[in-house]
Parts: sequence; structure tokens; C-alpha cells
Amino acid sequence: MIIETEHPGAVRARSIVRAYLTEVASRWYGRPATSAEVEQALLDEPSDDLQGDTGVFLVAVDGVSVVACAGVRFVGDTGELTKVFTLPEHRGRGVGSALLRHVEELCRARGTTTLRLDTRAELAEACALYERLGFERVAPFTDDPYSDRWYARAL
Repeated sequence: MIIETEHPGAVRARSIVRAYLTEVASRWYGRPATSAEVEQALLDEPSDDLQGDTGVFLVAVDGVSVVACAGVRFVGDTGELTKVFTLPEHRGRGVGSALLRHVEELCRARGTTTLRLDTRAELAEACALYERLGFERVAPFTDDPYSDRWYARAL
């Protein structure tokens, strides 16, 4: 597996983000998300700022296929994780952990002192990953109606 920085508008990035939002929306609705619901999620959760001075978007590539992604927005000395996702058939292989370790290295090199994120309890695999990597639950720092868990970790 190779971890690469990807432009958020590139075909590979758009494809894995669509897979991520399809899964998240489907879990939210308790049924397969419609195409219109996924399109709305793409509008509600843009990722075009995950480049340059404002952020970075990473993909994990296995052979020729993108199997996972992770983004981080830079807000002062804080990195805000977003779009952390591994395709279901590749979970349990350490891909998510490797991606987050790579994000941490990039953030430390930038002088970022804290990583934080918001998520939902129903995304149990993600919550377990964050907790396994030392993220601790913290008080809410967003008012996102889709979030019910907030995590942070000092770097």
C-alpha cells in the first residue's frame, strides 16, 4: 500500500469521497442513500480546501485502486480530520491507522499541535480506530447536526 497526496478535485479523490459519503448517508438514513442524497452530501461537505495552505487530502493505493482516504484542514495550530474512510473490504488491515500516522507526520512537520475531529457513534469502526490511536472524547467544538462525538489528540 502506498499513501499519496491527491488533489481533492482529481478523479481518484472524487471517487473515494463519493464512496465515503454514500456509506455515511446510507447509515444516517438507515437504508441505501439515493443518488440525490449523495449529491447533496457532496455539496454539504466540500473538500476543495484540502490542498495548499489550508489542508491536505491523502489516498491509500493498493495496486492501482484507491482503497482509503483522509483529509486534514489546517486551522491555526490545529488539524481538523475529515473524510477518514476505508472501503469496507479493506478494513481490518491497518490502512486507516497508516493513513492517520501519515497525517500526524505531515501535521507535526507543519507545527500542528493538536488533531481533532467530529463523527457519529454509529460509525463504530471509525470511533474504535480513533480511540485505539489515542484520541480522547472531548466537549463539542462544532454544532454540526450530524455529529454526536468529538475527539482530539495532542501531537
